[in-house]
Amino acid sequence: MISPEIKKRLFSLFPEDSATDSPEDLLCYGFDATGIESKPEMVLFPTNAEQISEVLRLANEQGFPVTARGAGSGFVGASVPVNHGVVISMTRMNSILSIDPENLTADVEPGVVTADLQKAVEERGFFYPPDPASLKISTIGGNVAMGAGGPRAVKYGVTRDYVLGMEVVLPTGEIVNIGAKTVKSVVGFDLTRLMIGSEGTLGVFTRLRLKLLPKPETVRTTLALFNTVDDSARTVSAIIRSGIIPRTLEFLDRSAINAVTDYMDAGLPTNAEAILLIETDGSEDIAEKELARIRDVCADHKVIETRVAENEEEREKLWTVRRSVSPSLLRIRPNKINEDVTVPRSKIPELMKRLSELSERSGVPIVNFGHAGDGNIHVNIMTDKRDEEEYTRAKGARDELFAICLELEGTISGEHGIGLKKAPYLESEIGPVGVALNRRIKAAFDPNNILNPGKVANCHEV
Repeated sequence: MISPEIKKRLFSLFPEDSATDSPEDLLCYGFDATGIESKPEMVLFPTNAEQISEVLRLANEQGFPVTARGAGSGFVGASVPVNHGVVISMTRMNSILSIDPENLTADVEPGVVTADLQKAVEERGFFYPPDPASLKISTIGGNVAMGAGGPRAVKYGVTRDYVLGMEVVLPTGEIVNIGAKTVKSVVGFDLTRLMIGSEGTLGVFTRLRLKLLPKPETVRTTLALFNTVDDSARTVSAIIRSGIIPRTLEFLDRSAINAVTDYMDAGLPTNAEAILLIETDGSEDIAEKELARIRDVCADHKVIETRVAENEEEREKLWTVRRSVSPSLLRIRPNKINEDVTVPRSKIPELMKRLSELSERSGVPIVNFGHAGDGNIHVNIMTDKRDEEEYTRAKGARDELFAICLELEGTISGEHGIGLKKAPYLESEIGPVGVALNRRIKAAFDPNNILNPGKVANCHEV
């Protein structure tokens, strides 16, 4: 518990409207998209690195935990303050500090919303590719902390590929600048990469330097429908094998198609067992030629039909199908266990076969969609928590899912992180030596374990 005296000291560090301990505010900052709840004792809204430094120095002196938070849109509980203490909300540090057209970089504060950054740089003719599904609400700092991905990762990579450097407040309160403005830099250990995906356990980002690209001239989009999941999965491998790396290569299985069809009038045929949503980009000539070659590959793999968007309105309609999957799932069951496993692209056909068998064996619906181009499939095990017997079977199916992915040389988390939800499975992938190494790194940065305790290196099941 934070004593009244310590609260008074914390209040003194912030303007009146930048610190709160009202019950209503505490409730709002004690959960994320998982629904796991654990209220903090105080919420602070810093506007500079020095304020955060003072908070962390005091935390080390007094021994209370501190959890940094972006928009709270994560799916694994990484920003949930399980040890209570103080939440530092980064939402007021939301300025785009500079866009450098000569060096193709942008300096931003961590509270900048991803979509706002994308819009700002595209207006200048540049491109920031990482596009998590939550981009309209998620913050850049949260994206970096979790190593976020998105549909365009198949061609352009994930958030970690676009972070050149950062200003960070370490758990002990020191402010340090790491990385560089240059593309090349091999001075010392790569602390920037270490920070990316660390889930707010090694430091609090206060300034981020991001790499930009020239904005592609055009984007071409097609929807391909298949008779079998196997045909669609083999098409994914064939497209990559042909030498084309699409901008996006998204997948929906039959259960996802059914959910969308029940949710909205998508105009999808009733006989399709799988859908691929594929995009190419670049110059108009290249994007068109690559799209034509992709359609040829689809035809070689028994495609039922391909639909090509001829304008932005038609493109948006095709994307509406993909974006409607998540909200449509609650028509199947009121709850879902949502996992983002990843396997090598060549193993997607085997993964889909095994998931079908798992659904039948466990007796719970499993809906699959996601980023097939990089092997990242969102597996949704549908259940009703009020039915204890079914929920037990659903959790057992999750255990089997992770075992299948590791057997197929994959990973239990492609872009959502570990947080609280996947903490019990961490050792199954990285082994006891890997866990011990993570703990030693955490101790080196945070000897008093005050920054987001209970995650990654010292995680536990909630």
